[in-house]
Amino acid sequence: MAKQNIHPEWHANAKVYCDGKHIMTIGSTKPELHVDIWSGNHPFFTGSQRILDTEGRVERFMRKYKLNSQENNDE
Repeated sequence: MAKQNIHPEWHANAKVYCDGKHIMTIGSTKPELHVDIWSGNHPFFTGSQRILDTEGRVERFMRKYKLNSQENNDE
């Protein structure tokens, strides 16, 4: 049994905004939520994420462990 007058007010129809646009409606303890990133504009979910190879780290790893894409394809 829940104690009286100790729980925050629940807003069943809290609006979520990103860049001033209404994105979705959820349940929350706040009536409005303002977010910077959500699944609709995050690079991972939109498919625009790129792996940056700074200073040839991938090539160094491949050389260190003698992993060559041509050798692995021939086996």
